[in-house]
Amino acid sequence: MSQFVDRRLSGKNRSAVNRQRFLRRFKSQIRQAVREAVSGRKVADLERGEKISIPAKDLSEPVFHHGPGGRRVIVHPGNREFVTGDRIDRPEGGAGQGGGGGSPDGEGLDEFVFELSREEFMNYFFEDLALPDLVKKQLTAVPEVKRVRAGFVSQGNPANLHVVRSMKQAIGRRLAMSAGARHRLREAEEALEELKARGLAASPEAEALREEIEDLRARVAAVPFLDTWDLRYAHRIDQPQPTSQAVMFCIMDVSGSMDEQRKNIAKRFFMLLYLFLTRSYEKIDLVFIRHHTVAMEVDEEDFFHSRETGGTVASSALELMYEIIRERYPSAAWNIYCAQASDGDNWEGDSPRCRDLLLHSILPVVQYYAYVEIESEHPQSLWHEYEYVKSLYAHQFAMQRIRGLEDIYPVFRELFRKKVTS
Repeated sequence: MSQFVDRRLSGKNRSAVNRQRFLRRFKSQIRQAVREAVSGRKVADLERGEKISIPAKDLSEPVFHHGPGGRRVIVHPGNREFVTGDRIDRPEGGAGQGGGGGSPDGEGLDEFVFELSREEFMNYFFEDLALPDLVKKQLTAVPEVKRVRAGFVSQGNPANLHVVRSMKQAIGRRLAMSAGARHRLREAEEALEELKARGLAASPEAEALREEIEDLRARVAAVPFLDTWDLRYAHRIDQPQPTSQAVMFCIMDVSGSMDEQRKNIAKRFFMLLYLFLTRSYEKIDLVFIRHHTVAMEVDEEDFFHSRETGGTVASSALELMYEIIRERYPSAAWNIYCAQASDGDNWEGDSPRCRDLLLHSILPVVQYYAYVEIESEHPQSLWHEYEYVKSLYAHQFAMQRIRGLEDIYPVFRELFRKKVTS
């Protein structure tokens, strides 16, 4: 039997490859568990890991084996009670004696349970999602930079001293400064050897050559081994990095018709959006707008936890959004997105105003606009007006209805599914 010894330098994470292979095999079961987790968790717990249960029948692998028919001769190993040749009666009913009883439906299979880490859970959560049509409009006002190598310089911080480069520089300098003396030294040594070969080692000429050789050797030795001129320092510069800048407007209806159940669904939707954006994109601005009859830009804490309520004028939120775009997010430089959640109940005469704002002011400057209508038995006035908008901007405008907690995840994935560019 062959034995394999794993000597890969993967440290404590040695089983990562096997785990990834295991997760790929049971991808459908994990996705189903993730989908159920969204409707069953609290908003604050959306980001933690999850225990995944896989039926044992799904764990079985296909194997080759003998079928039940035919005549077979089987020899089992003996023990103290049985020896080769003994016959053992087959258990009645074909069932074994050990283990517990099976389930009434005949399945009788234990489930395999394993813990999905927070990181793995979030990977499945937001797999194949992306902001549509995210294009690089302009480098950010505060450019992102990256420190990169830019050769060597003769002055710098001692911590950046490059020893190898400095020694190479010193060797070159010494060779250059002593080249003439070394050349003359070799000639003098050859001339002295020639005089010695001719028997003139004690002649005045030989004595003069010896003095010259000592002088030349002293001159060569006087060249410094290392000079400050030789020192070289690693040089690094800030290189601008191209960065896409994007802003997402989150508009939530908090009017009186949005009861706690509807607000809970809206908060879960925006919490998913918040996690998706902050996890998938390094730099993206989030603008939170709550509205009833009046719209207000609020921070994250107020957006998810404030209890202020009132009537409904949805156009107030769209007007505020357009005003913020004009003041802080010029469309020429920013990728602008918006997600709006409402029950669709709006004051009479305001829904056409919302339609006109979208058609003439907002959609011409945004990349993508997603509208979700929550738990309304029938489509409301806002939905009907937005259907007309969608008929004109099918690629740029999307709308979905959420009737319960179980619809949040599929609707979210449908709105932000990664689209392949044709």
